[in-house]
Amino acid sequence: MCGGVVLGCGCTIASRSHKLWSISSSLAPCISYLTNGGEVPPACCSGVKYLNAAAQTTPDRQAACNCLKSAASSMNNVIYSFASELPRKCGVSIPYQISPSTDCKSVK
Repeated sequence: MCGGVVLGCGCTIASRSHKLWSISSSLAPCISYLTNGGEVPPACCSGVKYLNAAAQTTPDRQAACNCLKSAASSMNNVIYSFASELPRKCGVSIPYQISPSTDCKSVK
């Protein structure tokens, strides 16, 4: 279950190596970009790339989608256009938009 402080998401997904991975710790460096824009910190892109690599199955991608939506909605100042641009700016492609209207059940 997601919720809480800072990035707002303590969700974990099981990677292919069966290790649980915390989305919040890897994406915490993205907060300044998500609320203010500007340059994406390298540590943020590292987290985005790690999430993309860890979410290899449909259930993992759906869990990551739900967690990202929950995290973004728990932050008052997220600018969703910055959130939706983040994967591209980090050189990765994810099969969904980071948006409050995304239907994570449809993510394959």
